[in-house]
Amino acid sequence: MKGVPRAALLCALVACLNAACWSLLSPPFQVLDEPDHYAYVKQLAETGTPPASRESAFSPEENQVLEAEKHLYVRLAPQHHTISSANEVSQFQAETASIAHTTGSRSAGVAASQPPLYYAAEAIPYLVAGGSPLDRLLAMRLVSALFAGVTALFAYLFLREAIPSTRWAWSVGGLAVALTPLLGEMSGAVNPDALLFAASAASLYLLARGFRRGLDRRLAVSLGVAMAIGVLSKLNFMGLAPGLLLGMAVLGVRAARTAGRRAYLLSLLAATVGLSPAMAFSASSVLSGHGPLGKLLTNLSGSMLKRLNYAWQLYLPHIPGTTNDFPGLFTTRQIWFNGYVGLYGWFDTRFPNWVYDLALLPAAAIAIFCGREIVRHRASLRGRGSELAVYATMTIGLLMLIAAASYLHFPEQGANFAEPRYLIPLVPLLGAIVALAARGAGRRWGPVVGALLVLLFVAHDVFSQMLVAARYYG
Repeated sequence: MKGVPRAALLCALVACLNAACWSLLSPPFQVLDEPDHYAYVKQLAETGTPPASRESAFSPEENQVLEAEKHLYVRLAPQHHTISSANEVSQFQAETASIAHTTGSRSAGVAASQPPLYYAAEAIPYLVAGGSPLDRLLAMRLVSALFAGVTALFAYLFLREAIPSTRWAWSVGGLAVALTPLLGEMSGAVNPDALLFAASAASLYLLARGFRRGLDRRLAVSLGVAMAIGVLSKLNFMGLAPGLLLGMAVLGVRAARTAGRRAYLLSLLAATVGLSPAMAFSASSVLSGHGPLGKLLTNLSGSMLKRLNYAWQLYLPHIPGTTNDFPGLFTTRQIWFNGYVGLYGWFDTRFPNWVYDLALLPAAAIAIFCGREIVRHRASLRGRGSELAVYATMTIGLLMLIAAASYLHFPEQGANFAEPRYLIPLVPLLGAIVALAARGAGRRWGPVVGALLVLLFVAHDVFSQMLVAARYYG
């Protein structure tokens, strides 16, 4: 921490406070899959073993709280608000006053297939807080919000390595990451995405540091540890793993030019540290055929062309002459762009349609300024081709993992896992795009445009929180 700039710590603080605001604003269990993740923590904290069933049959204790807060009545029904009046709170307290504590929760729904690291971390506030399930949930949410700060911190440090010549742009990109609403919402809830985001940001920073300063033993171990944490936090990290391994290999080859062949051992060390802790869990998933990883690897029958066509259309417009898997749907705009602009809660909280149309204007301006900056410095980018190829591989790997998981449910469900939150592990790259857009305005106007972009992200975050408040509290 000695070399961490104050601006980086400020970005981390902003991200923590923002996620904490989301944790207080979002009603209990009204964030995606939170009841399942709470059940996992309860089982692990109280029994020391992970849940064994993917059914959504939670403990009587949790079910009683969900019923008293009218969880199913409010979920997916925007016309219904959560309890908020004094009378409703009194009634809730009366209904939950006699909750009988039950040990563990062998069922944890969709969370049961995930690795245990995040849940082990959340077991600490669960046990320390004690009291009612809502007391425990709030403590767990606030601890989860700390991971948002870690994400923003490493995003800033990534920008310092990736764009070393423009100090003020680091703060622009770092604050853009810290104020990203989806980062705040998911990190302000009990969800392993929070640790996944942090581990991904750390991995990107360490790669950028390696490309700028070279690979040594300390960096190799750090890369391996970040990868191990990512894989053990959520299986989605496996989408980033090919790019990470490619980055380790490229860094090893570069280091071998000056340090000799022993530099290859550093790449091997990083890969070993990163993959070893996850091997047992991954092998168990594959051999049992349970969980997302096992299903992905055992369901390889069928036409590869059809799967690739599906993956293409999940993100990009339909190519004439191919089967249209999403008729009447422009996935790039309607799923990914609109979802990033604002789709909260259980996907039941959204802005009016005109907001998504208006959001196209600043998005286009950011793309134009960023493109202008890339064109201006295209000569220098050629020398960083291997580094950019690593980031591209990480991006494509994650996109393909999401597409593969979605294809498991196709055609019964068109885009089951097409959720913009799954792209937040790449949020440091979003910070880089915003920072480059600010630089693209030129030396004179760059800082001004950067300040305006930060204000844009502030407005996006504030109005998103106001939207959630209006949806649940009327």
